Amino acid sequence: MHTQQDCRALDAQDPLRHLRDLFTLPEGVIYLDGNSLGAMPQAAPARIAQVTTQEWGQELIRAWNSAGWFQWPQQIGDKIARLVGADAGELVATDGTSINLFKVLSAALTIARQDAPERTVVLSERSNFPTDLYIAEALCKERGCTLQLVEPDEIAGALNNQVAVLMLTHVNYRTGAMHDMAAVTAAAQAAGALTVWDLAHSAGAVPVALKSAQADFAIGCGYKYLNGGPGAPAFVWVHPHHAERFWQPLAGWWGHAAPFAFTPDYRPAPGIQRYLCGTQPILSMAALDVGVDTLLAAEPLGGMAALRAKSLALTDLFIELVEQRCAGNGIGLATPRAHAQRGSQVCLTRTEGAYAIVQALIARGVIGDFRKGDGGQHLDILRFGFTPLYIGFEDVWNAVEHLRQVLETGEWQRPAFNQSHAVT
Repeated sequence: MHTQQDCRALDAQDPLRHLRDLFTLPEGVIYLDGNSLGAMPQAAPARIAQVTTQEWGQELIRAWNSAGWFQWPQQIGDKIARLVGADAGELVATDGTSINLFKVLSAALTIARQDAPERTVVLSERSNFPTDLYIAEALCKERGCTLQLVEPDEIAGALNNQVAVLMLTHVNYRTGAMHDMAAVTAAAQAAGALTVWDLAHSAGAVPVALKSAQADFAIGCGYKYLNGGPGAPAFVWVHPHHAERFWQPLAGWWGHAAPFAFTPDYRPAPGIQRYLCGTQPILSMAALDVGVDTLLAAEPLGGMAALRAKSLALTDLFIELVEQRCAGNGIGLATPRAHAQRGSQVCLTRTEGAYAIVQALIARGVIGDFRKGDGGQHLDILRFGFTPLYIGFEDVWNAVEHLRQVLETGEWQRPAFNQSHAVT
């Protein structure tokens, strides 16, 4: 068993440990919820203040040119592309994940059904993130299509000649289970379907290779592992051989070939720029830019490969310590043990008190979160995200010690920890 001293030694040997200094982290807090909202970069307040007081305050509308605001979706998108295996000019930072999903799913359905009108099914996982399923359900109703939901092990068998689009989240938000993007994409395309990948829980957390996997469409979140701040703009990527095949449905003026020509007719911009829509939220864009830079700071140290190696070491350690030190307390493991099937989070299960246990941990300064089960095969989840930029090995040891104490003392049974909040 690893001791606390062992974990301190691992931290001392960690070549990524100084990246923690890029973040503002409250004293006494072990933050294991970066998979929901990334920690604030140290540079974010000054950067937002600069954009507010200097660029907006002094340059006013001139800042669209003088500060380069107009180019930010492409420039920040090029940075994100380096993290997800795409090329410059293929990805833009814009809008939110739900809006971007509507764009690409609509485009994928149109393209798929142009060649095969009989394909009317959007296939997805039953445990996919709900907003993805809601967007797909609404779009299917509009298009006269069907949303078919299956368990992960049923995906391959469900890929038939009725499926137009396979829509999956690369790393499952509930369990941390990760799909083999290249293999699943190849299987879908062999069956005649296009793929839409949600990278919300993988961009900045695990190596992603969109181009080499020959994925068709992808979207992702800016405020989780990309550390862009609450409600940060998301991103959208389309494989170049699809990018100009369709007008995305939200044909706003920023996606026009010449926005400031102000013509009454729409002419789509070339390539990925047509997936822009309206005016961008510049203050949020500035924060996202700083957040993405925290990931790029790891490039001289091995980049995503080095972050992935540390992430796996952290999650391995957490699983080992929980199973050794919290045994006999009804804790199960929902996250795959195999590295190739695991994202950067560990999800524990318990039949009773999962929400209250998380609340008790939060009161102690160990911040994770809770996800409710469905009363069937999906149990309640205690969810812990491990961001290797700012989580260390001794943090893991201490977090498990707090969990052990909460379980063994019954602290979670206090009434205060059993009162539901709006956000869990």
